[in-house]
Amino acid sequence: MCPEPIESETNTKRDPRAFNAYRHGLTGQVLIMTPADELAYTKHCRGILASLAVEGDLEKSFGQSIADDRWRLLRCAAIENTRFSMGMNQPDQYFAHHPEIDSALAQAVVWACEADNFNLMSLYENRAQRRLERNMIILKQLQAERKAAFEQAVEEATLLAQYAASKGEPYHVETDFPPEALPPQFAFSLPKIASRVAHNLRLAAAKNHFAAPKQTFRKAA
Repeated sequence: MCPEPIESETNTKRDPRAFNAYRHGLTGQVLIMTPADELAYTKHCRGILASLAVEGDLEKSFGQSIADDRWRLLRCAAIENTRFSMGMNQPDQYFAHHPEIDSALAQAVVWACEADNFNLMSLYENRAQRRLERNMIILKQLQAERKAAFEQAVEEATLLAQYAASKGEPYHVETDFPPEALPPQFAFSLPKIASRVAHNLRLAAAKNHFAAPKQTFRKAA
């Protein structure tokens, strides 16, 4: 008699506490999280990086560090709330037979019993906050340098375009303003520079077209 094949369970639900391991796209580090935490973390990082408007690998690296420290601070707040909530489910040492008063007493007990842990968490939060603020300063400095270099490149390209126009020659930013002329530490887009140059030329032409005529004054008799 042949044994009957054992059918595998295809409808087995995944334990929500199970972990996922994945390699972070920016840092290259392996992170282990639950699927829900991974989704929340990814959404958090994307939002922070988008709001910081980072460009280039160096800015993205500092932006990711800022996002990670913000995530740590939010996690500290969640752990603190969870620990106080755990105190609500522990046997009452002090009670007044009133829900709100008993809740306040339970939180006070947790605070007294977990003073050392809360102190460690406070140190952890302060370090994360200081690191975040320091990285924000560095990131803003990097972005200011990048924007200043970009504006200088646009100004130079605009002058070259105006000079070419005065000679009746076409202007091509790709040939007249090659990538070698750009700062090597910044990744500028030539089409973006060309768009700004075209805008500057149109703006200058509009100002000349609508310039107010000079007022003439009669000489006093």
